Amino acid sequence: MIGKLTGTLLEKNPPQILIDCHGVGYEVDVPMSTFYNLPSLGEKVALLTHFVVREDAQLLYGFGSAAEREAFRQLVKISGIGPRTALSVLSGLSVAELAQAVTAQEAGRIVKVPGIGKKTAERLLLELKGKLGADLNLPGAGLARSDAQSDIQQALMALGYNEKDAAAALKALPADVGVSEGIKLALKALAK
Repeated sequence: MIGKLTGTLLEKNPPQILIDCHGVGYEVDVPMSTFYNLPSLGEKVALLTHFVVREDAQLLYGFGSAAEREAFRQLVKISGIGPRTALSVLSGLSVAELAQAVTAQEAGRIVKVPGIGKKTAERLLLELKGKLGADLNLPGAGLARSDAQSDIQQALMALGYNEKDAAAALKALPADVGVSEGIKLALKALAK
């Protein structure tokens, strides 16, 4: 019903803001990624919105980009993921990071978001597969790794390397490397 708001930013109380649209003040909940990109108080702001009507409330959620709003809409379609949890996910991960996690099926990245457990993260990955990432033409969404690269990263992490080091070692590998050879080369690179 309400798809976009343009007006003057009156208040900022994370995660909620107040926008004055020609004398009507709209309370809008936004993810932290949008919140950090808001202008100063008293300046003009435009946000894409998602309107939720519940039995006990009518709520507006605002987003700085269409990709962010689409990701939110895909998240709230998942059983057990409400608007608050969807905002937490988008506050903890950028849309591109979420798309990469979905494409690579990396539950570890999503579990880092407060309020998301392992089972919820796995269900989220399963439900979003094919709906987020390359489909949204996001920057970084095309960085889907092959199964071999994913297996190599999992092996490195199982050996005690952190995600950042494992990812850095993967970048140095040839694209068509096999799993066992890739693990050997990655371990040599990490040993330096």
